[in-house]
Amino acid sequence: MSPSPRRILVTGGAVGIGAATARALAPGSRLLIHYNHSSAAAEALARSLADVAVDVHLARADLTTDRGCEELHEAARTHLGALDVLVNNAGGMIERRSVGELTWQHLVDTFALNALSTMRLTSLCRSLLESGDGACVINVTSIAIRHGAPSATAYGAAKAAVDAFTRGAAKELAPIRVNAVAPGMVDTAFHDRVTSEALMRQFVEATPLKAMGSAEMVAKTIEFVIENEFMTGETVDCNGGLFMR
Repeated sequence: MSPSPRRILVTGGAVGIGAATARALAPGSRLLIHYNHSSAAAEALARSLADVAVDVHLARADLTTDRGCEELHEAARTHLGALDVLVNNAGGMIERRSVGELTWQHLVDTFALNALSTMRLTSLCRSLLESGDGACVINVTSIAIRHGAPSATAYGAAKAAVDAFTRGAAKELAPIRVNAVAPGMVDTAFHDRVTSEALMRQFVEATPLKAMGSAEMVAKTIEFVIENEFMTGETVDCNGGLFMR
C-alpha cells in the first residue's frame, strides 16, 4: 500500500526560496501555494508542477493582516483538510533604515510581515497539524538574526522573534516538530530593491565560499530538516560560512 501524499502549505511560495521549496516538495504531494502580489508567477508555478504533484492549489492572502491569516488557514482546511508540512516562508525587507530612522509604522509593518504572520498562521493551523501525519513546521528566518543586520535592524529583530518563537513552539506543539532555516546571501529578487551592488559584493567577499547561495540550496536544507524526524527547536544555517558557530 503506497503512503498517502503529504499535505503541504508553503507561504510566499510564488517566487524565490518559496518557489524553489514548492518545486522540491511537490512530487507526490498535495500542495497549497500561498502568494500575495505575484499572481502570474504563482499561476505559472502551479502549471509547471501539475504533472508531478497529486494536486496543486493557490491561495492569495495578505498575511500582514489577521484576516489574511484566517483566509489562508481556511484555504488549507478546505483544500487539504490537514497539514503534514507548513513552511512559513513569507516575508521580506521593506527597506533599509538605520536605528535612528526607525518609525513606529515601519516597525509595525516589518514585524507584521516577518514575525506576526508566521506566529499567527502557525497558531491557526495547529489543529490541521495535529491531524497531520508526523507533522512539522519550518520557519524561514535569515542570517540577519546572527549578525545584527546593520541598516536592516528592524528586519533582523523581526526574524529573531521568529527564531525565539520556533523554540517555544517546538516545546508547546510537540510531537509536532518546529524548526527554522536561516539563509545567508541568496541570489533571488529579494535584494533587488534593498541591497546595492556594492553591498552585495561586500557580503560575498566576507563569505568564506566567496559566492552567493541559490534558492534551490535553501530548499534542499528545508527538505533535510523536514525529513529529520529527531530534530526540533533548531535553526539550521545555510550561508556559505558567513556565520559559523
